[in-house]
Amino acid sequence: MSKISKADDDLRKLLSEKRLKSDADRRVGSEVFDNKTLKTLYTLANHGYIHILNGAISTGKEANVFKGLDENGNFVAVKIYRITTSDFKKMQNYIQGDPRFKVRTTNKRQVVNAWVNKEFRNLKRAREHNVRVPRPIIAKDNILVMEFIGDEEGNPAPLMKDAHISDPDKLSKTLINYVKILYNDAKLVHGDLSNFNILIKDDEPVIIDISQGVVVDHPFSSELLNRDILNLTLAFKKLGVNISEDEIKSEIMDL
Repeated sequence: MSKISKADDDLRKLLSEKRLKSDADRRVGSEVFDNKTLKTLYTLANHGYIHILNGAISTGKEANVFKGLDENGNFVAVKIYRITTSDFKKMQNYIQGDPRFKVRTTNKRQVVNAWVNKEFRNLKRAREHNVRVPRPIIAKDNILVMEFIGDEEGNPAPLMKDAHISDPDKLSKTLINYVKILYNDAKLVHGDLSNFNILIKDDEPVIIDISQGVVVDHPFSSELLNRDILNLTLAFKKLGVNISEDEIKSEIMDL
């Protein structure tokens, strides 16, 4: 089979389980799988990163995350950002304050593509400092392929807000330490950390959705760090762990 024929076959398989039943489903499908996105999926399929694309793990205003299989039968998570519904102005503000990126454009697709690359680089930097996040595999255009966090049967790990936490004290200490490492070693602030953006796998936290993460010298970093700390304080309180915002901040800053 030629590479082109294989890619055509892969793309058919990739989209084979995308069922669009209602008008709303079809509208969402057209927003996610526009022609440019389909071409990017075709390219990723041709290179073996995605062989089959199954149902959505999560859906949001800006992106959908799908469970997929690569050419070796390994589960992967495929995050597809919607060009039409992404918050263009927010993305611009976060990117333009980041010295790693020199995006000076009003082209929405280019900004979204830079945003995806930003998430890829944030994940890579976090992992380099041993913070548990999904392993990034490839970023291309508005698509990010990364490690699937779940079991061997393909069941995704639950969000922290839905998971049974066997040792809340240990979990809280681990998360505070991750935020500390991100801030002091990786020089990053997550910016949207809460029990909605933390998965629990084998009783351990895995931080996700780090696209808006900023470097510590970004103009928004202090505000975003304070927001992360507040959200963690509230999440810990629900688990019966009473720790103040000041205590968490002191731990992070070594005050």
